[in-house]
Amino acid sequence: MSRTAAGGVGPLLRDWRARRGRSQMDLAHDVGVSPKHLSFVETGRSRPSPELVLALAEGLAVPLRERNTLLLAAGFAPRYGEAPLDSPGMARVQASLQRLLDAHAPFPGVVLDRHWDVVLANGPAATLTGLLPADLAGPPLNMFRAGLHPDGLAAHTRNLEDWGRYLLAQLRRLVAVTGDAELAALEAEVGTYPNVVDLRARLDWASPRAEPDLLVPCELEVGSTVLSMFTTLTTFGSPRDITLDELAVELFFPSDAATEEALRALAAPSG
Repeated sequence: MSRTAAGGVGPLLRDWRARRGRSQMDLAHDVGVSPKHLSFVETGRSRPSPELVLALAEGLAVPLRERNTLLLAAGFAPRYGEAPLDSPGMARVQASLQRLLDAHAPFPGVVLDRHWDVVLANGPAATLTGLLPADLAGPPLNMFRAGLHPDGLAAHTRNLEDWGRYLLAQLRRLVAVTGDAELAALEAEVGTYPNVVDLRARLDWASPRAEPDLLVPCELEVGSTVLSMFTTLTTFGSPRDITLDELAVELFFPSDAATEEALRALAAPSG
């Protein structure tokens, strides 16, 4: 915050442009300003309008939360509100998300916030949290921490090399896309887990497999049963609220007939 007040919006825009790997000329062309004017904005020689700040933020795919930060740094009021998911104004959204999760049963489904903390879950997903020790089960239950901690789901994951690589890559991507300090701290934390240290030592990040799978499944050993599931991630289209902008729906689907049968049996009244 002190940097924002001291340096203004220019250094922040320059940081986001560098984070996205964009040149001044490339970004200026997309936004419709001259590279010289963009240079003046970044160095503080020119004060941008709020419309230009938002146009640059759009061109750089800056998250809504950070667009407010850019506007404040430029001396303008924030444009995007942030209503908690459990607030009255979000009641219809929350109910719709829960209906989506419940309709997905007997397969697990969760709603995640920007840190991948679970904010909503259906019954099958809640059942799988029984594999976690209390300190990882939350609240909040963080999917990265729960999935990678050696006492968490990692202890039950039969293909941890593939699934762990996916989780680490997702976390790295989120840190790069959002610039979120808490996500960066979470990445540093999971990097200290002994199984993650070992995993990273064995992975060749620069050399993907010659014949990669179409989807990376999560293979969980639950008692004598192996559940093999792939996931989808869905976000809101054109949100204007920070909470909605940062939510993602993760739905798990069975990768094979045996897993589908096992999940249906677990969801049955006698399961």
